[in-house]
Amino acid sequence: MAEFQRVHGYIQDGFPRASSADDVKRYELTPEQVARYHENGFLAGVRILEPAQIAELSRRLELIRRGLHEHMDRLYEVEAAYLERPHDVVFHFLGAWLVDPWFHDIIFSPQVTAPISQLLGVRRVRFWHDQVFYKPPRHRGVVPWHQDYSYWTRAAPPNHITINILLDDASLENGCLHYVPGSHRWGLLPKVPFGGSLDAVMDHLPEHLKPMFKPVPVPGKPGEASFHHSHTVHGSYGNNSDRPRRAVVLNYMGPETRCVDGSRPLLKGVPLIAEGALIEGDYFPIALDLDRLAASPQGISRSPEESRSS
Repeated sequence: MAEFQRVHGYIQDGFPRASSADDVKRYELTPEQVARYHENGFLAGVRILEPAQIAELSRRLELIRRGLHEHMDRLYEVEAAYLERPHDVVFHFLGAWLVDPWFHDIIFSPQVTAPISQLLGVRRVRFWHDQVFYKPPRHRGVVPWHQDYSYWTRAAPPNHITINILLDDASLENGCLHYVPGSHRWGLLPKVPFGGSLDAVMDHLPEHLKPMFKPVPVPGKPGEASFHHSHTVHGSYGNNSDRPRRAVVLNYMGPETRCVDGSRPLLKGVPLIAEGALIEGDYFPIALDLDRLAASPQGISRSPEESRSS
């Protein structure tokens, strides 16, 4: 199988290319959107994908799902609780970018990385890892209330962000995401089991924060996305509809993020990174570098051969 992680640029032609920093600006958020993100800890309703991109990513996701056994060695993780209780736990896996060219290429698309750069406040955006969430029709699985960074404490400082890109309509009926506004300022809460109770985090929530625990739903259309801070509490209910609810989730971090625990790999199959060392290399590429883009006419439109890491 191709080693997609060694290609730090596009493999195919499914996403827009840019040859200058000015080209990236067309995908930037407004100042009002950026301010709303920092105030609430999330931003929803941002159009990211075009209809043809949605259709092709959906098709490729179905191929991965149906042939999951063929990809187990390459994927970082398939949720263990799902494998044990598929009728109770949401289908969730990490590492689609390692097995499919489109899921690989989307992490470098300016449709994604331009707003990520703004919201992180950096000119160089480093990829952390991807996820896919798939709620089949009439599936009771929930995603418990949690903060993403509670699972990422080995990568510091915590300048991380997530984009959740919808491949289907997301509604109250089929289990759209809910966010707790302002919870990114609460400090870090303990992590909870993914396959556990929706409300497990409430056992760890300080009394003074409980009155502020007021989740709001963020329904959306296919191709729309929401962004959230790594400390924003979020989760989702089960799917009570006759249609699936699928989402591509991409996680990014600041370019100077370091490993604070070198005792084991950060992700399955990834080379060990020493404690205190920069998190970099094949599996953690710089997905957008505005300074390099401004200086290089090739920009992010490099061919795979030109983009292959050393």
